[in-house]
Order: sequence, then structure tokens, then C-alpha cells
Amino acid sequence: MPGARAAGGARGAIVQDAAARLLEWYDRHARVLPWRVGPAARAAGMWPDPYRVWLSEVMLQQTTVAAVGGYFERFTVRWPTLANLAAADDAEVMAEWAGLGYYARARNLLACARVVMAEYGGRFPGTAEALAQLPGVGPYTAAAVAAIAFDRPETVVDGNVERVVARLFAVETPLPAAKPVLRARAAELTPVRRAGDFAQGMMDLGATVCTPRRPTCGLCPLAGLCAARRAGLAETLPRRVPKAAKPLRFGQGLLGGMLGWPGSDWGESPAPAPPLAADWRRLAGEVRHTFTHFRLRLAVHVAEAGPGARPARGVFLPAPEFRPGDLPTLMRKVFDLAHKEF
Repeated sequence: MPGARAAGGARGAIVQDAAARLLEWYDRHARVLPWRVGPAARAAGMWPDPYRVWLSEVMLQQTTVAAVGGYFERFTVRWPTLANLAAADDAEVMAEWAGLGYYARARNLLACARVVMAEYGGRFPGTAEALAQLPGVGPYTAAAVAAIAFDRPETVVDGNVERVVARLFAVETPLPAAKPVLRARAAELTPVRRAGDFAQGMMDLGATVCTPRRPTCGLCPLAGLCAARRAGLAETLPRRVPKAAKPLRFGQGLLGGMLGWPGSDWGESPAPAPPLAADWRRLAGEVRHTFTHFRLRLAVHVAEAGPGARPARGVFLPAPEFRPGDLPTLMRKVFDLAHKEF
């Protein structure tokens, strides 16, 4: 057994065997990902690059592996090292980030890179505690980088891991109330050795086998230990408290630090004030976009701004420097709607 932590009671058998079974499965079925050092290479002595691990974890927050792949490749071609990223122009990084969403992550990405260069000599600290002090690095990212890049025995719990653990131990308490219990059970499973491979194996298992709907239990290395499978509950777990309806906001506004169109604040009023004095004409149709906590409806108006016009926030970009591809997804929707008129 690869050093799993002890536990008593009915869950003891699960804790004793799960890590070994999971790692054996991961050694054969690990996904090939551009930021990952696979199990064979890791066994041969190759260590992951903390910069690539950190960058991938920041990109993967609230985003899927499929969506991140191309962004990660472009970022690491353009800024192959932490030093390259720390020295990059803010606007260029923000433009490259366009489409990934949650744009505070891009600003924190630059801040973190510059802190590591200035205060740590360009080397990421190797403990979760130190990593968690960096800009934009929360407890999950700190644990993931410490485990994957430095093989520290940290407990890494994302949505995939929550699902695997909820089913393995048949935790019927709905999320989010179940999170402390799921984390405690995941900590019991985490081995002292190969913690990084174990964390990635749990993520892979949740993403490819122990899926939200129709899990393929026949292929699961933990099927013989799974309490939810024995009880016929696997597909119903983890349970969740029904989500409240998202509030609706109106307007048009800038996403902080990103390229966008001059606009008003987003609020509950469907008739916000214009961003500058001009002869505005409303276009037919509207732009709709859903964020994590609210839905947005934008009424799109167009006008020709005279020489010297200034928006209430931000500055106008010279026309030769404008590239629609640099727009974040929401602002690209606005551009596409307006472009149909011209």
C-alpha cells in the first residue's frame, strides 16, 4: 500500500485499498495532457515544471480540460517560462486570455508571476502554505501545485474528486454541506507517496469513468470498494441543493482590464445611462450571456464618436490595433451583433 492514512470503522477497508488500486489504474490509463508528466516519465525521474502545473491549474478553474488545451499551448509557446510571463505586456496577456472567462484570473496570473520572480528568485515555493500566499492562489490551487509539482501529500479536491469520494463512501448529504465530509474522506485516501499521481488519477477517474451521468462502473478500479454501487446509488450521488434562480441584470459594461466596448454599469434597470454623449441608435436584437451568479442582457447601441470623444471609463483603441479575436466572449457577441448592421 502506498502509505494511505489509517482509518477505522466501516470505511477502513476502502481506505486501505483505494489508493493502491487507483494508482495501478492511473499507471495504465492516465490521460495525456500538455501540462502533465505522465506516470511512466515520473517513475523514470522526470519532475513536472511547477510553472506549467500552476498555469494549467489557474486556466482550469471554472473551465474544462477541452477548452483549456489550445490556450495553454499558445501561452506556453509565447511565454515558455515564468520569467517570460512576468515580463509580458499586460494587454497582450489579457488579449491572449480572451474567451477563457473569469478575467480576474488573468490579472492575478501576472501578479503571481511577478511576485514569484521578485520574492522567490523565479522558483515557486514547494509547500501549500507558501503557495497559498501568492496572488490568485487559493487552497485548491495551492494543494494541487504542491502535490503535482512537488509530490507533497496534499489533499486535492475538485468536482471530479468530490463525485468519486461521494460515491465511494456513499455520502448522501447534499452539496455544498457535504464538502467538509468529502474533503475529510479524500484526505484519508491520499497516500504519503505519489500524492501528485494520486490526485491526477482521481481527477482522471472522475472525468472518464465515474462521470456525472451513466458512470461506467464496470471499468472502475474502485468498483469493488464502492459503497454507492453496492447500494444502487452511484448515479444519484453527489446530491445537490437546488440552485436558486440567477438574477437578471441589464446594461453594457467593461470587463475589468479586458478589451471591450464603452458601456454602462450592469444593474437591474433595463435603461442605463449611455457611456458618452453621442447620437446613439439601438440595434435590433440583444446580447445574452450567463455568468456564474447572474444572467445578463445587453441592449446594443451604436454611434459615431467625434474627435476627442472619451468614454466614461477606459480609452479608445486606434482602429489599426483592433482585432476582434482579442475580445472576451461577451464583447465578441456584441461585436458580432453590431457587425451584421455594417
